[in-house]
Amino acid sequence: MSDLRTFITGLPKAELHLHIEGSLEPELMFALAERGGIALPYGSVEELRSAYQFSNLQDFLDIYYQGAAVLRTAADFHDLAAAYFARAAADGVVHAEIMFDPQTHTARGIPFAEVIEGLSAACAAAERDLGITSRLIMCILRHLDEADGFATLAAAAPYLDRIAAIGLDSSERGHPPEKFARLFAAAGALGLRRVAHAGEEGPPDYVVQALDLLGIDRLDHGNRALEDAALTARLARSGMTLTVCPLSNLKLCVIPSLDRHPIDRMLELGLRATVNSDDPAYFGGYIGENYHAVATARGLDRAALATLARNSFLGSFLDDDTVARHLAAIDSYLETA
Repeated sequence: MSDLRTFITGLPKAELHLHIEGSLEPELMFALAERGGIALPYGSVEELRSAYQFSNLQDFLDIYYQGAAVLRTAADFHDLAAAYFARAAADGVVHAEIMFDPQTHTARGIPFAEVIEGLSAACAAAERDLGITSRLIMCILRHLDEADGFATLAAAAPYLDRIAAIGLDSSERGHPPEKFARLFAAAGALGLRRVAHAGEEGPPDYVVQALDLLGIDRLDHGNRALEDAALTARLARSGMTLTVCPLSNLKLCVIPSLDRHPIDRMLELGLRATVNSDDPAYFGGYIGENYHAVATARGLDRAALATLARNSFLGSFLDDDTVARHLAAIDSYLETA
């Protein structure tokens, strides 16, 4: 066990599916609440953590949005991201592409600038102090309407040099990707890359819509694509990256147990699957724990784990030369690990 953990920690890796608001640990939530004079409906860190029991995605989202209420100032967003980067560095992450949900905050009257300034400062500090590069992905809440999404894109206009991509998250059921086809076209015209959650709780058709109507560059989750052989073959043939989140899948009852997780099947089918932590404060583990949990449950060997790490760089929004350097670092690590 310890040898496996040591190998995973030392393996250079990128994280491509991380909601920064979902890295808000109970201890930090209480600290930010105290700093901002905000009353929480929980008496202690232990009481809050015990509430992290979910039977579906919506159960989680309800408490997720409640917790985000403590995030108000640029300093709050900086401290949130700084805490994540410290955990990521301890897990061997050298590059992170971080999702944030501006509508969660602007709906509470928090200026877009507070969010982006705080996150940007933390990203710069992580590169300077920890050697972790990063990109920001602005996610659109799919349970809101298209007009709200366009308003968010407009608010982001002064900061597009700091935003790598647009994403689509929140409640999947009943909110198909086609709802945001025009918004994603507009974002693409502005030079933003495009990613979307699809095939987590939604059907395989949502994955098809994300591909054909949103023009995505990367697929978040995508588990249910495996229910459609033709779609699976298409994803493999095109080299589409899937940002898979094992502990999230377990916590949200997407899978009944980790020993039923399809990660090794994805690799066998030629899919460019990656391992990520999604909302680690709520789902029981950061990226290292996700690697270890699924490796143990599915019997993944070092070669499979290295493939997952390679895929994380191949699926990133880094330039080709930087990707090549990271792949070479993995090869060097494998020679000595």
